[in-house]
Amino acid sequence: MGYKLKPNKAVSKRFKVTGTGKVVRRKAFSSHLRSGRSAKRKRQIGRPAIMCENLARNMRRLMGVHAKKPLQVAHERALDAKRKEQAAEATVVTDATVATDAK
Repeated sequence: MGYKLKPNKAVSKRFKVTGTGKVVRRKAFSSHLRSGRSAKRKRQIGRPAIMCENLARNMRRLMGVHAKKPLQVAHERALDAKRKEQAAEATVVTDATVATDAK
């Protein structure tokens, strides 16, 4: 019987994983002394941030969500878009040849 992976609870409480596998974190400097900051800075601090992929890989491993890979998802989406573009281009070419043959 193999080792059961135990996720790190501290990491899973501080970070969330999106559907594609990106790790979302909170920003620092948001707990007190906010009156000295500008409205723009307070708005920026209030919004969550996407963690850089170097650190996010480690956090996903600690949370036990290492199956999701956002770079792979982005690559697959780019390939799908390229295939659709090529398919659309091929239909335009075949439509043009059919139109010239009909004349």
